[in-house]
Amino acid sequence: MESNAGDDDSSKNLNDFEKANLDEAQESRLLGGMKEKYVDLGRKICVTILAVAFIVGLITFIIHIDPNNQSDSSHDNDVLIISIIRKVMPRKQPQPDKYTQALRKALMFFNAQRSGPLPKHNNVSRRGDSGMKDGFIGQNLVGGFYDSGDAIKFNFPQSFAMTMLSWSVIEYSGKYEAAGELNHVKEIIKWGADYLLKTFDSSADTIDKIYAQVGTGDTSGWSGKIDTPNDHYCWMRPEDMDYPRDVHECHRCSDLAAEMAAALASASILVHGAETLYQFAGDKKGRYSADITDASIFYNSTNYWDEFIWGATWLFYATGNTSYLERATSRVLATHAGAFSGAPSYGIPSWENKLTGSQVLLSRLRIFLSPGYPYEDMLSTFNKHTDLIMCSYLPVFRSFKRTKGGLIQLNRGVPQPLQFVVQAAFLATLYADYLDASCIPGWYCGLNFYTTQVMHDFAKTQIDYILGKNPRKMSYIVGYGQRYPKHVHHRAALIPKNKIKYTCEGGWKWRDTKKPDPNTIIGAMVGGPDKHDGFRDVRSSYYYTEPTLAGNAGLVAALVALSGKGKAATSIDMSTMFSKVPPMFPPMAPGPAPWKP
Repeated sequence: MESNAGDDDSSKNLNDFEKANLDEAQESRLLGGMKEKYVDLGRKICVTILAVAFIVGLITFIIHIDPNNQSDSSHDNDVLIISIIRKVMPRKQPQPDKYTQALRKALMFFNAQRSGPLPKHNNVSRRGDSGMKDGFIGQNLVGGFYDSGDAIKFNFPQSFAMTMLSWSVIEYSGKYEAAGELNHVKEIIKWGADYLLKTFDSSADTIDKIYAQVGTGDTSGWSGKIDTPNDHYCWMRPEDMDYPRDVHECHRCSDLAAEMAAALASASILVHGAETLYQFAGDKKGRYSADITDASIFYNSTNYWDEFIWGATWLFYATGNTSYLERATSRVLATHAGAFSGAPSYGIPSWENKLTGSQVLLSRLRIFLSPGYPYEDMLSTFNKHTDLIMCSYLPVFRSFKRTKGGLIQLNRGVPQPLQFVVQAAFLATLYADYLDASCIPGWYCGLNFYTTQVMHDFAKTQIDYILGKNPRKMSYIVGYGQRYPKHVHHRAALIPKNKIKYTCEGGWKWRDTKKPDPNTIIGAMVGGPDKHDGFRDVRSSYYYTEPTLAGNAGLVAALVALSGKGKAATSIDMSTMFSKVPPMFPPMAPGPAPWKP
C-alpha cells in the first residue's frame, strides 16, 4: 500500500505551517537562508572535530612529557580522555515515548476530517476544500468536521470531541507543549468552535433553534438506485460532493444545547454564546434526537440531565458564576441523571453519557479548593462515586468483563468498544494525577487501599492494547506501528486522488474492493476488536474499521495524559481551571481596633 508522498505522518506546529508560500525574501528572513544553514552546520561539525582533536592531542602530549607518569595510570588517562570527549561532543536527543508518538499521529486525524476551505498548513495532501455549499441562503454552515467515514456533520459528537480536547489542554498544556503539539491542538479546537458558533445565533440573548446536523445518512428501506442520494448512499471524495445536503434543525434539544455550551465554555470562546445555549437548554427541554429522526439512528441521546450537569460545571469554571455550581450540584439533577440508580451505563463515559466526566470534574473542585457549604454534600457524593467508578475499572472487582487479551468491555455489547476504553483511560489517569498533586497516595475500594499507580497501570494496559500489545499484535491506530488496519471504512481513505470525479455509484467499486486503502488516514482509531479479541479488517464491517471524532478525541486525551517521562511528566496544571473562580469563602471579618491607652 502506498500513502501520499505529501502526507506527513506527524503533525506540525503552527509556526512551521506559516512558513508555506513565502516569497524568497521572506523565506530568507524566516529560515535564515537555507544555504547558510547547511554551511553553518558543516562549520560547526568541523570546529567540533578540531576542538576534540586538539584537546585529545594536548592531553596525550602532557601525559607523555610528565616524568611522574606511570604506566599503571594509563587506564585513568584513557577514562579522562573519554570523559572529555563525551562532554565536548553534542548529545543525541532522546526519542519521544510511544504515547507522544501516537499522540502526534492521533491529532492528524482531525486534519483529515476538516470540512470547508482548508488552511494551507493542513498537511494532508489528498484533502482539499469541501462542503463549500453547506447551509442555505442566509445561513452559512461551511466548516467544522466530518464525523467519521462519511461526510455528515453531527453537532452532538463534534461538541463532545471539542470539550474533551479542551479539557485535556487545560490539564496538560505543558505536555502538549513538550510534544510540540500545543498550537496544533488549539487550532483544532478553534476550528470546531468556530463552526459551532455558526449553527445558532451566538450574538443573541435567547434563541429558538439550533442547526444540529448537515447531511443525511438514513438508507433504510432503499434497494438499488435512488432518486435522492445522501451521504451514506454516495461514495465519493468529500471534495467531489455535488448532491444536495440537508440541514436538520432542532427546537427542543436540551442535551445538544448543553453539550455545545460545554464545548464553548471549556474552550473559553464566546462565553456569552455558551450561556445563551444553556438557557435555551433549560427553556425548551427535550432530546435533540427526538427532534431529528436521522440523528437518532446514529447518535441517539437517551436523556439530557447529564448534559445539564456537564454544561453547568464548565460554565462555572468559565465564568465563576456560582449559580452554575448550584445547578451542577443539584441533587434533583443528579437523581435524574442516574447518579444513584446503578444503571448499566453507570461509570461508562462516552459522547452520550457525561455523568462520569462531570463527577471527575467536580471532584477536582473538592480536592483542590474544598468550597464547603452548601456544595460539600453533593461534591463529596460525586467524589465518593468517582472512587467507586475507579474501583469498577480494576480487574479484581469484575464489574466489567475483559477479553482474554485484557481489553475492558465497557461497551456491554455495543459495537466499537475502543471509544469507551480511551475515555475511561483518560479519566483514570487524570483522577490519579489529581490525587498525586494533592499528595493523596491512593483511594479505598471497600476496606482495600489502592495507590494511584494502580489507576495509571489500568490506563496504560488499555492504551498499550490499542497500540499493539494484544493477541493480534495489531495497532488499532492507523499509521502507528508495523501492523494496523488497511481497509478503513472511510471515503477519503479509499478513493484515490487521481483527477477522476466519481459519481455516487461510481465510488462503490472502491468501497467494495478488497485492495488496501490507497490513502493512509494517519492517526485514525478504528472501532476496535470484538469480545474475543478478533478483528475483521474489512471495509464493509464498519463496526470494526470506522473511526469517529469522539473516539479520537478520547484517544488524544488519554495519550497526552500518559505521555512524557519522569516525575515532571505527571504534573497537571492545577490553577488554570480555577482562573475565573472567585474565593469560595467570604473574607474574614476585620479584627478589633488597636488598643489605645
